[in-house]
Amino acid sequence: MAKRSDLLATYNAKRDFTRTAEPAGTLAPGHGNAFVVQKHDATRLHWDFRLEIDGVLKSWAVTRGPSLDPGEKRLAVRTEDHPLDYAGFEGTIPAKEYGGGTVMLWDRGTWAPIEGKSAKDLDKGHLHFVLDGERMKGEWLLIRLKPRGKETRENWLLRKIDDAHAGGADTLVEAALTSIDTGRTMDEIAEGKRPARKAARPRKGTRPKAQDVQLATLVDAVPAGNGWLHEVKYDGYRALVAVGGGAARVFTRSGLDWTDRFPGIAEAAAAIQGPALIDGEIVAMKDGKPDFSTLQDAISNGGEMVLFAFDLLAAGEDLRPLPLVERKQRLAALLPPGELGLQFAEHVVGSGEKLFDAMCAEGLEGIVSKRIDAPYRAGRTKAWLKVKCTHRQEFVIIGWLPSSAKGRGLRSLLLGLNEDGKLRYAGKVGTGFDADTQATLVNRLEKLARKTAPVEVPRAAAKGAMWVRPTLVAEVAFAEFTAENVVRHASFIGLRGDKPAKAVVAETPTAPPPASTVKISSRERVVFPGDGITKGELADYYGAMAGVMLPWLGRRPISLVRCPQGRAKQCFFQKHDAGSFGEQVHHVDIREKDGGTEPYLYVEDAAGMLACVQMGTIEFHGWGARVEDVEKPDRLVFDLDPDEGLDFDDVKRAAEQIKTVLADMGLTSFPMLSGGKGVHVIVPLTPHAEWPAVKSFADRFARALAADDPDRFVATATKAKRKGRIFIDWLRNQRGATAVLPYVVRARPGAPVAAPVAWSEFKRLDTAGRWTLRDTDELIERAESRLLKGWGIADQVLPEI
Repeated sequence: MAKRSDLLATYNAKRDFTRTAEPAGTLAPGHGNAFVVQKHDATRLHWDFRLEIDGVLKSWAVTRGPSLDPGEKRLAVRTEDHPLDYAGFEGTIPAKEYGGGTVMLWDRGTWAPIEGKSAKDLDKGHLHFVLDGERMKGEWLLIRLKPRGKETRENWLLRKIDDAHAGGADTLVEAALTSIDTGRTMDEIAEGKRPARKAARPRKGTRPKAQDVQLATLVDAVPAGNGWLHEVKYDGYRALVAVGGGAARVFTRSGLDWTDRFPGIAEAAAAIQGPALIDGEIVAMKDGKPDFSTLQDAISNGGEMVLFAFDLLAAGEDLRPLPLVERKQRLAALLPPGELGLQFAEHVVGSGEKLFDAMCAEGLEGIVSKRIDAPYRAGRTKAWLKVKCTHRQEFVIIGWLPSSAKGRGLRSLLLGLNEDGKLRYAGKVGTGFDADTQATLVNRLEKLARKTAPVEVPRAAAKGAMWVRPTLVAEVAFAEFTAENVVRHASFIGLRGDKPAKAVVAETPTAPPPASTVKISSRERVVFPGDGITKGELADYYGAMAGVMLPWLGRRPISLVRCPQGRAKQCFFQKHDAGSFGEQVHHVDIREKDGGTEPYLYVEDAAGMLACVQMGTIEFHGWGARVEDVEKPDRLVFDLDPDEGLDFDDVKRAAEQIKTVLADMGLTSFPMLSGGKGVHVIVPLTPHAEWPAVKSFADRFARALAADDPDRFVATATKAKRKGRIFIDWLRNQRGATAVLPYVVRARPGAPVAAPVAWSEFKRLDTAGRWTLRDTDELIERAESRLLKGWGIADQVLPEI
């Protein structure tokens, strides 16, 4: 380390403090563990990453910004130390001054070396540390590179360590576009707009009431196909968390308010912008795995617990009718980033057997498989299935046998199950108790003592037994039920207080239900001549991709491109429903310009999609709004349509330019390959503004861009004016207009697919038809990967221009 008197000499020498608003470099006492990141649009846009060490901010310029992808190593160029006061600087450095440009306060928080390390490791050329910021969290690593040739500057690499906070390559820099301090965009800071944090828009309504939960049916095998998503079966307490008014309540699956038992979960959930009703499982971890005994101890002694959230029943509106995959997508966007007490329950689409084998090998309970397109239905259904690695379920305790061994108060518990409206004897469990558990059980059982057995028990089993009122419920693992219908090789797991004794029945596994599908006739008929792709292959693609597509396609007015004789024959658009599609395809009445109403098509599950394919549909195009409120769009679409003489590189540069302009306005956007020759730049919106305002914004944005760069862009549809330029088709952002939806097969040679991509990979692509119908597995894997995690999700409204 340098002498303290010299630490800020370079910083001060480079600046004229009569011209710049940056703070003068003076040493100041700090807390020793602050960090800050400032987005800096100087000669080149970069992110200044700063750690408080030895009374100053050690600084690096990260040229592409921090990445959440552990596989991405971002260049971080060491710069001069900055004073601690610089951590609060946001504004504009004059153009001719050192570092001239706009500075945004992009992130801040605290940092600490990982256990066994220290800040002194920086002098050795590496630093392994943990960040707790508003945006950057978890473990990170800085590594110094060896200098090359006459290189004088220090080049380092900043890399994310793979942990719960890891994510997509550019998730942070592409989505975090405003100041954490003032809420301003880069443009607003440059314009000197008054710093005033944009207040979050409150949602209407109060904290929602608890609802009856959906339960899974026990089956003996994992269901096959991509129509199912699969989650870990967590070993804990099922819970509904109701959020609203800055507070949260935690309810059991039977509706008991257990907030006082899970205060940490309630406190973490209170930060969610409500109202919301979240379904999940509360667990405590032991050796990195959920453990029920550890959970009971955590409840008693205030230990750490986490809610794995796997469903969202309400978020300002009832979401239960929506497909599961869309509810989970909304849930992922709702949960506070980096909150360890609230974790999103990850899932896989298809490949359930692999997940099941992996969970059993790890000693976990099993998996839960869920229909990807199913609505939320209270009670036990076959849309949710559970597959267990071992036999395990609840039993009613009907009595106990005291132990004669020294130090053991309990030899075994006698168990019962409800059957045909009455309780029956179901065997004994005599293992799984430690000394503390035995003492707790005996204390509780003695308070429930009764003189006679509550059920008929075989004489040999009843000998010496102490009987109790049948109110306690125990979770028990066992090998099997014997021929006498009692448990064999049973082991006690723990007591359950979230399920009444009267509800405890034997769970008998059944076969998983067969895949329900729409019958596709003439499967062998070729619909893509020259490619040999049949109607059956097209249907199989849409059936497999339904789970990925429904968040974008489901419950949205659609227009179909129908090609009954194949794509090379006459195709036509259809948007109204006369009832010919069958019950799987629905309609919503929408007011037309003439004052009348027409029934517009929409689907809400895989069966609806396949019913459309059966009727000759190849393409699905959708409105920019949902059927719940067709007057308030939830996205902007800018379709970049290049002139014939331009190539795909020209389109990519244009899309990147639009992304940058949108980002400077505080709007997150995402590119989608059209499957043709162009690209769609999509801006997700919170449904807030109505069509006239959205259309006006899109029109003015496109015209302003064309006026600023007339050699590249044109905002009018006239063919004659497009020569050598790219038409920004903003007309899709008006009431009744449609755009092709993500993952739709295009009626073009080769069956290309409209595919969303990350901006980080976009620049490496060389065609708008990179993926086709025959890339189903890769498209599903991409959709579930970190690369596209969060695609299409953003809480944002249109700015004023």
